[in-house]
Amino acid sequence: MLDDSLLADLVVDLPSAVRLQRLVRTLREAFRCGAVCLLRLEEGSLVPLALDGLVREALGRRFELVQHPRLATIFASRRATLFAPDASLPDPYDGLVEQQPGQPLDVHDCMGIGLYVEGEPWGVLTLDALEAGTFDDAACAALERYALLVESAVRVSRLERDLRALRMTRQDSGLPLAAPAARDILGHSGELQRLLRELDVVAGADLSVLLSGETGVGKELFARRLHRRSARHAAPLVQVNCAALPETLAESELFGHVRGAFSGATAARAGRFEAADGGTLFLDEVGELALSVQAKLLRAIQEGEVQRLGEDMPRRVDVRIIAATNRQLAEAVRAGSFRADLYHRLSVYPVAIPLLRDRGSDVLVLAGHFLEINRTRLGMRSLRLSPEAEARLLSYDWPGNVRELEHVISRAAIKALSHGARRDDIITLVPEWLDLPAPEAARQEKIWSERAREREEAATPAPLALRERVDQAQRTAIREALAACDGRWAAAARRLEIDPSNLHKLARRLGVK
Repeated sequence: MLDDSLLADLVVDLPSAVRLQRLVRTLREAFRCGAVCLLRLEEGSLVPLALDGLVREALGRRFELVQHPRLATIFASRRATLFAPDASLPDPYDGLVEQQPGQPLDVHDCMGIGLYVEGEPWGVLTLDALEAGTFDDAACAALERYALLVESAVRVSRLERDLRALRMTRQDSGLPLAAPAARDILGHSGELQRLLRELDVVAGADLSVLLSGETGVGKELFARRLHRRSARHAAPLVQVNCAALPETLAESELFGHVRGAFSGATAARAGRFEAADGGTLFLDEVGELALSVQAKLLRAIQEGEVQRLGEDMPRRVDVRIIAATNRQLAEAVRAGSFRADLYHRLSVYPVAIPLLRDRGSDVLVLAGHFLEINRTRLGMRSLRLSPEAEARLLSYDWPGNVRELEHVISRAAIKALSHGARRDDIITLVPEWLDLPAPEAARQEKIWSERAREREEAATPAPLALRERVDQAQRTAIREALAACDGRWAAAARRLEIDPSNLHKLARRLGVK
């Protein structure tokens, strides 16, 4: 029955994540164990792709092989590896099993096998049982047989991915079908997955892209993904933090200079445009550029050439532009602080990055990623969230987005140690260490903040347009002149140095007369 179930999924058109999730669930039921996890090798770490029986935040973790000898032992062998119930090697899933969250896996069964795809090591499949004696030699033999089906499922998913890429790409585009690099954008929410699929198509179009979103949503990661999946992936991605560019140095940073172009220019230097030639130039916080710099940036993008400071001849450059901002550039254009022509050049394809509070349970996946980072950094055996802490993370509004979540987890891990937790224990973070308001308190705080803003907006007069300000100043001047001249219009006209007939016309238009 198990063989039939796994084989059926191989011939059905399923999303890769769905196929792999069904696979690990089927294996858990077949082996009657507590947890099954499928992990892929990425740059020396094993990253969970699908799991059943472990807490959801485990999907965000990266298990470095050098720090997890049990996983390293499994990965090194193409045969099934069975660990004795009293094996001394630490278990990477301590505290992460759903049936006993926060508890060590001291006496239990564990087995796993290294997986190979197209002759290359691909990852591992692990199984854990809470009761000793669940696995035996027969179970190891069965795991080796089913590992072949797992490897086939991975191959099918890879072929389907490549086929979709071929369909989306013109035959002459020359786009590589490289395997995805290490996961840098974590999450499984529908909104995020739709955006990633959209970006993978946009990556090959070579259009200018404007990434917008609140501070902390990870715009740089999305820019890197666009570059990595484009035809320019072999050329450099050069990043410019526009908010940190002083207006006096911006031109030199972007376009370069020759020796002696200004005081301190002791040698010729290429700018960021030249450094990114053939690749991608990422303009982070582009909304902070001064208007004078915006004009020169527009010319460089339009003409495809730059001119170093102090040099007469322009230089041709082939650069794709990706810009990012946390401002509403359309409003900045209306306010006159950002050039409309540059805005339209940058936003050929605008992309709004979703906020963390709109990504549902992705909060827990990202939290798992940051938990593993802090576990390694602080030398802890295991670091996890209590169910109450998970609920607090899910209920919080996250105004600082992913960056705020990272800082919250880091502070909580340090607080756990400062409150007496031992590094060789399974440390469970509780809501008090997160320093986040309780749901009701957060809701009240949000209501008070909105009311305070409404009162402030009501007390602050709306800004006047230039014409309205001029009219208001003229009304005041006419009234003051009339008061000083006892209401005599001719005398008021002389005082204002204006022709009397023109003063009468102006007063009627302004409603003074």
